[in-house]
Amino acid sequence: MKLIRDGALFVGLLGVAYATQAQVSSSWTVTNDYDFRGNTQSAKDPALQGSLDYAHSSGWSLGMWGSSIDFGPGDPNLELDVYTGFSREIGNGVSYDVGASWYTYPSETSLNYVELYAGLSKDWFSTKLWYSPKFGGTAAEEAAFSQTGNDSVSAWYVEVNGEWSLPRNLSLLAHLGYSTGDYWDNAFGDDQVDYALGLGYTAGNFGLGLKYVDTSGDVKVRDKLFNNEGRVIFTVATTFPWGE
Repeated sequence: MKLIRDGALFVGLLGVAYATQAQVSSSWTVTNDYDFRGNTQSAKDPALQGSLDYAHSSGWSLGMWGSSIDFGPGDPNLELDVYTGFSREIGNGVSYDVGASWYTYPSETSLNYVELYAGLSKDWFSTKLWYSPKFGGTAAEEAAFSQTGNDSVSAWYVEVNGEWSLPRNLSLLAHLGYSTGDYWDNAFGDDQVDYALGLGYTAGNFGLGLKYVDTSGDVKVRDKLFNNEGRVIFTVATTFPWGE
């Protein structure tokens, strides 16, 4: 059963820009741990991740993203997500974005689920609210019913992020997130807070990220699978096509 997916504190380093013209791009990342909202999806082992994205001048975007995962013996080893959204500036540097992500696991479709989101951003600050009516898919729903007699696995997630430019191609990155809802009551009996602090560095066409991530809550997962203890995560990313 899938418990959680990645936070992406460093997605903005070399992600797709919503430019004034249509753009197709592909981003690739190597990381020592696939982290989703403070919880490992790769059993604290390295992961390879890639995406194919299309951004239109209207503000609409569409993409697909995949990552190697480790949910234990017999579980899927690939996550493949499809997402679409719309973003626009509404004045004074304030932008909004809305959309949906469909998380899929080709070898275990009972884990598939959808999340909807809405966000705001201005300058160095951004915030986003996520909602899933069936977080973790039918597998989570069946597990919840067998454990509690309540098959509701809806979940909410709210996050705030900050990114500040520093000298010498460096940036300071901060993240705070809060997970709540029936899914968390059924799985852990408690909500979860996750937070991260890190540095980004741009070296030519590559973005490097180093962050410390941890969670706060009554339940600490100390095994490698879905571990949510404090740890350091390093990423190297690049986006094609490369600029001149």
